[in-house]
Amino acid sequence: MDNRVLVKWAVNGVGMGILAIPLLVFGGLVGQRPPQTNLTQPLFQGINYQREFRASPRPLMLHIVSIDLTAPGVRLMVTPGQQQSIESETNARTTSEFLQEFDLQLAVNASFFHPFREVSPWDYYPRSGDRVGAVGQAIANGVEYSYPLESWSVLCVAADQQVQILRADRCPPGTMQAVAGSSVLVQHGKPVAAPAGSADSDGNYSRTAVAVDRTGKRLWIIAVDDKQWFYSEGVTLAELAEIAIAQGADSALNLDGGGSTTLVAASGKEFRLLNAPVHTKIPMRERSVANHLGVYARPLPGLTRNKER
Repeated sequence: MDNRVLVKWAVNGVGMGILAIPLLVFGGLVGQRPPQTNLTQPLFQGINYQREFRASPRPLMLHIVSIDLTAPGVRLMVTPGQQQSIESETNARTTSEFLQEFDLQLAVNASFFHPFREVSPWDYYPRSGDRVGAVGQAIANGVEYSYPLESWSVLCVAADQQVQILRADRCPPGTMQAVAGSSVLVQHGKPVAAPAGSADSDGNYSRTAVAVDRTGKRLWIIAVDDKQWFYSEGVTLAELAEIAIAQGADSALNLDGGGSTTLVAASGKEFRLLNAPVHTKIPMRERSVANHLGVYARPLPGLTRNKER
């Protein structure tokens, strides 16, 4: 056979191999997503996790964490910050970085933030360590670092871990932890429509929400996956409200969603993603965000892999 033909075949083979690498990597990441199966399991004392797949009205992957705030060792925490300017309040972190940095057992992304840019898998802002600003009131360990913003409601955590969602722009004096959201979804157990001019789009998107029962002693964290055909295609705000109400929520608040939606749990000295985030269109890639809501908790009886609090 002509050597030139062999060389051509070799070059074509190498070229096809190079082109196949991104597809193989993408396929590997897709394979890491949580399976489309239902699961209910305790994670820590006072913390239970539910994964639910729904085929209708479109493929949906729901992730719901129920937190008993009266359980021994359960304590909430928000990412600390220090305001330098309106766009420089915290160092951006992924949710798993936040969880590991503060030795938490559970964490989820929280406030909307700015500045933000997503052009391609290599051209985006922020990266971990970049300075960003949270939208609306944010309080960590009793220190306010992002100021209230009119029409942005807040989740407020008192020193005794009592929580409430206020359809106002600020928490009461003495609040220890707080994050703001764009819209109240549920009030007094009834759905609430997003106001005109809200920052929310009511299309099908990834969503992150927190919900509270009437006593303020049970908190739900809800994460819904999106942007992944035939896997999960997101929910509207009205659908998200109904999901919260079905859990028994008296009030619920919509937090930052889209590629920010990330729910993480400690697993020994490592962590595991409970949902399937998509940042820069890459499955299982976490976005660095301004702040998060974290939970300290004790291990389940008989397990010692998580540090006692």
